[in-house]
Amino acid sequence: MDLGVRWKLHGDGRTPAPGAVVRPDERLSWPRTVGLGAQHVVAMFGASFVAPVLMGLDPNLAIMMSGVATVIFLLATKGRVPSYLGCSLSFVGVAAVIRAQGGTSATVTGAVFVVGVVLFLVGVAVQRFGARIIHATMPPIVTGAVVMLIGFNLAPVTASTYWPQDQWTALLVMLFTGLAVVCLRGFWSRVAIFLGLLFGYGISWLFDRVFGKIHSVDGGGHMTDHWRLDLSGVGKADWIGLPTFHGPSFQWSAILVALPVVIALVAENAGHVKAVGEMTGSNLDDKLGTAISADGIGSMLSTAVGGPPNTTYSENIGVMAATRVYSTAAYWCAAGFALLFGLCPKFGAIVAAIPGGVLGGITVILYGMIGLLGAQIWTRAQVDLRNPLNLVPAAAGIIIGIGNVSLKFTDTFSISGIALGTLVVITGYHALRALAPAHLKTQEPLLDEGTSSYDENAEGAGGAGGTGGTGAPRTP
Repeated sequence: MDLGVRWKLHGDGRTPAPGAVVRPDERLSWPRTVGLGAQHVVAMFGASFVAPVLMGLDPNLAIMMSGVATVIFLLATKGRVPSYLGCSLSFVGVAAVIRAQGGTSATVTGAVFVVGVVLFLVGVAVQRFGARIIHATMPPIVTGAVVMLIGFNLAPVTASTYWPQDQWTALLVMLFTGLAVVCLRGFWSRVAIFLGLLFGYGISWLFDRVFGKIHSVDGGGHMTDHWRLDLSGVGKADWIGLPTFHGPSFQWSAILVALPVVIALVAENAGHVKAVGEMTGSNLDDKLGTAISADGIGSMLSTAVGGPPNTTYSENIGVMAATRVYSTAAYWCAAGFALLFGLCPKFGAIVAAIPGGVLGGITVILYGMIGLLGAQIWTRAQVDLRNPLNLVPAAAGIIIGIGNVSLKFTDTFSISGIALGTLVVITGYHALRALAPAHLKTQEPLLDEGTSSYDENAEGAGGAGGTGGTGAPRTP
């Protein structure tokens, strides 16, 4: 059975020829491959350990299970789709909402486990019926709106939880991270979040030495005098040990909050497969369903033992684009490094010591970037928001999601925020589309392929003008 774990040596194994790429079934020399694997770990590190911290989960377990999920993904796709599966930031808002409702870590992981099951089933359906079913139910207007409301729903977490712990550190970290993202080049720009965290550690340590303890709310929301950077737990932590495992618990209210994130994960996986296919010059459409299912399995396994869910990481696509090395051997090495990090409790203690003010500065940018990815989906698909068929459901759903609007059915059951906003976007779009006049409708494309504009149809139907819904058709 071909599991994609055999690689041909590329050239002399040292440096690819000018213009050449190292394909997924090739590798450089093992020392260079191991080095590339370490680079992939650094690239995913910033977001991948921030995510579990923000979700209130064990970062050691998160890093370990990201390595396990990556191995599952590589085996499932038989080494054809190079990818690292890191901790998904899309669930940070979900975790915050569930905890605000009194949920525990087990409640969070239980809800996300169900998302993993649904994601797996979506992948199976794509394998059976083709990618067209994704776009039929989740066109770009819907996908973009859901991703946007997931990101912007997080704004109160930054404003009320992290920023007040140390506003000046948060401001400096925000400015430094923003400058790093914009001004640095290549690899360093892609690890700007990680650099912002390091900067925040240093500033917090310096402020403690210069100004002493700060009088502000702590992580529990209590007003106290406390050190910005408390490393007492690092000294007590062991160098080698197992992370903290726990089982999931299932509550319908938490599951309903988490389910909308399936849309974001499907969009991330589809975009990743498309991007890798374009970079390697391979047609990977037949692996889209497999990739989605593998992500679902990896997330199910991680959340079953108390870890966060996983998704394909765009940071690692950037590393591949910069190095032109798409060898899956490097990802096997990265997964090995992640497993080793997971067995070091001292590493987890360092992560857990991240000051609240530092997280405040990071999350201002990070949460906003998550939300604006939704706008990027609209832009790439050339979604026309002058078309009321697009505008109305997206506008209503986003405001409901951001404002955390609630719809109460009984004393014990209600839908709010992300869940209600997503429901409004999806059902609203399809209901309006069924009732809308012909000139407002366009023929929906397959994934990122274009369509004719709705005003061209409007002219044929005697309707008013406007610009295209998702662009002109592309030739395969």
